[in-house]
Amino acid sequence: MTPVDPLLSSTPLLDFRHPSLAALIADRGWGTLPLHDRIGAIYDFVRNEIDFGYNRADDIPASEVLDDRYGQCNTKGTLLMALLRAVGVRCRLHGFTIHKALQRGVVPELIYPIAPAEILHSWIEVETEAGWVDLEGFILDTPFLLALQRSFPETRSLCGYGAGTDCLSAPPVGWTGESTYIQKTGIARDFGTFDNPDMFYEHHRQAFGPLRDWIYRHLIRHWMNARVRAIRAGRLPSVPGLSRPNHGHEEASRAA
Repeated sequence: MTPVDPLLSSTPLLDFRHPSLAALIADRGWGTLPLHDRIGAIYDFVRNEIDFGYNRADDIPASEVLDDRYGQCNTKGTLLMALLRAVGVRCRLHGFTIHKALQRGVVPELIYPIAPAEILHSWIEVETEAGWVDLEGFILDTPFLLALQRSFPETRSLCGYGAGTDCLSAPPVGWTGESTYIQKTGIARDFGTFDNPDMFYEHHRQAFGPLRDWIYRHLIRHWMNARVRAIRAGRLPSVPGLSRPNHGHEEASRAA
């Protein structure tokens, strides 16, 4: 009997046999594409057809992320892994934490001082014909990223509003067969690789505590998602110490 490849297996979180995922894969025809195009098509779907946003928890199944139609690094990564494995692409999770400064602007200023200093983070590693590459650039959808670029046209390095990059004008987020990144410069701790997200969350969870977890699920994340929608529409909340280079130009124009 052929042993099951742990990097292709389904799990409770990587539930790629769920009817909604199976129907999506069949409808898009991803399984018939060459490997490079197969990875790219699924990557582009998760990046731009699943908006950046905050789900009720990190450890939710891929089918729930698909149903929500939004997610963040961890939840969009779960969906990406499930879809890739469903079409025979080997992948694994690499776990980290990021500094909370990366989330400033998305996290309301009233909440920011009591937010955990480090936030659970992950990216996906996928096996291509040329070897393993990192996939992190799928986190921010294109309209959201464009809004940041338009608001900071003269800024090269940004750590805030959900982005952590030293090349804001042209971050490596498009699929080319190479690694992609959009939050890498905010990384604090490296937990290594895991065969699946289920294993990762068995060992690492966001340190909220029961009360703060309830408040996050039922109140704060909805507030954060409203701020994400405002940012996507070009209305960036003010962040102390993080100036917008074009803001002064706009004020000068209005004054004139």
